Amino acid sequence: MTTATLTSDSTAQPDAVVARPEKAPRQRRANPLASTRVQSILLLITLLGSWEAAVRWFKLPRHLVPPVSDIAVALWRGFATGPMAKDGFWYHGGVTLAEILLGFFIGSGIGLAIGIVVSQMPKLEALLEPYVAALQSVPKVAVAPIIVVWLGFGISSKVVIICLLTFFPVLVTGIAGFKAVDPDRIDLLRSLSATRWQIFRKAKFPSALPYIFAGLNMAAAFSVVGAVVGEFVGAQAGLGVLILQMEAQADTGGSFAVCVVLSVIGILLTGLLRRVQRRVLHWMPADTSQRTVNV
Repeated sequence: MTTATLTSDSTAQPDAVVARPEKAPRQRRANPLASTRVQSILLLITLLGSWEAAVRWFKLPRHLVPPVSDIAVALWRGFATGPMAKDGFWYHGGVTLAEILLGFFIGSGIGLAIGIVVSQMPKLEALLEPYVAALQSVPKVAVAPIIVVWLGFGISSKVVIICLLTFFPVLVTGIAGFKAVDPDRIDLLRSLSATRWQIFRKAKFPSALPYIFAGLNMAAAFSVVGAVVGEFVGAQAGLGVLILQMEAQADTGGSFAVCVVLSVIGILLTGLLRRVQRRVLHWMPADTSQRTVNV
């Protein structure tokens, strides 16, 4: 009986389709050109190639617009010298880098410390607000010659100029960050009998960190500008001094090469800050922290 039933079932459905296991979808190979970093490098190569071609095609004077090849030769010549050579990039770059780091850390540290104190005292903030606005509006380039006269041509005057440029971004963004904390979080901590220090450590400081890093990124760019401005006004060594020497010799390619070195210093400093930010703000979404950096 069972055999007959099986036979009849098999003959009744001769066209039954046997289910086959589906093939796993093929993984698409990642296109290397889709990477943002690769696209950025390709864009840079295109711009530099267009620059070189335009200078040679239109026969522009080299003392006005140097070709990229002249800038590359000047870079090679500057880095091929010894570490202590007075006409090379290593010695002058080391002096400028020391000024940038000292001014950045001192100015940013003082700005953050004062921002913390002011944010905890609303009356003090209201008292100092007009003075902060007035000092922030003073053009630092106009004050730079006075600072050089006071402190001389050494590294101290450049550090003070950089501190003036890096102090205010960190101060202003820090105060704004401490104000941006969610009031409900503070009320919750107060309901749990949290102390003032615990409220600051658990709620206010973590909420202000994105704003603080935004100010630090601005301060990093300003520190490079401040170092060059201070060296233009008066200095014995540094990349700004090297630019003035090359401009006096009508070496425009060398001046552009020094500007490239300054740009690389700024990129490295900003990249280091972003790595620290990603490590410290690991609890924030990546796109949110990136938008905060670009404020």
